[in-house]
Amino acid sequence: MSEFMPHFAPVVVLLFLGTLLLMGISFLVLFYGAVRCSAFFAKLGAGAAVTIAVGYLLLLSGVSFASSEETLPPGGWKYFCEIDCHLAYSMAGAQTAASVGPEMQQVSAHGKFVIVRVKTWFDERTISAHRGNGPLTPNRRKVLLVDDTGHTYAPSPEGETVFSRMTGTSMPLTQPLRPGESYTTDFVFDVPQDARGLRLLITEDDPETRFVIGHENSLLHKKIYFGLALNG
Repeated sequence: MSEFMPHFAPVVVLLFLGTLLLMGISFLVLFYGAVRCSAFFAKLGAGAAVTIAVGYLLLLSGVSFASSEETLPPGGWKYFCEIDCHLAYSMAGAQTAASVGPEMQQVSAHGKFVIVRVKTWFDERTISAHRGNGPLTPNRRKVLLVDDTGHTYAPSPEGETVFSRMTGTSMPLTQPLRPGESYTTDFVFDVPQDARGLRLLITEDDPETRFVIGHENSLLHKKIYFGLALNG
């Protein structure tokens, strides 16, 4: 099972950039009218800017309202579309532990540690014919655990530091990849003992995604989660 974020990435990104361009032209017309003391051009520019902004926001919120929440099962892939190529993420494992780290240097959780391993894959089947074999540096990602009440938990810096001393195999999500390459990243979360219905959310951490139509970061849009099959 695979889900893409956002759907029709080239189209929605071009729509976003085109809207910015039209807004810029509208403000130039408004500025020209103000400088030349022309009520016609001032009203034309202001009216166009308001119409474009309102129309875009209505389309963005409408698509978001029609979206549905998804939870990917183990083995499912979540693709982030980078215009001419796609990065895919999947759960490679999850477990709980009361403490982490090498013997004699263990750190105990305030509640319980949830350790998840995420696989990042540059799907070579999604690149354009002329892209080549150059490396791709992923955009910034935000990684959170979400429980059944909607409460979110960020990774534990202390837990991850100690856990890495024991495994030493985790790669940062910003590690560049070439087509076909993959790596795994470990995340350690410290959550309450009674946290239930935990799901993993990996999403983009760039502010402009809030204004991209069909993106899960946009207003009212539902999220795509990974279900956890916890061991331990």
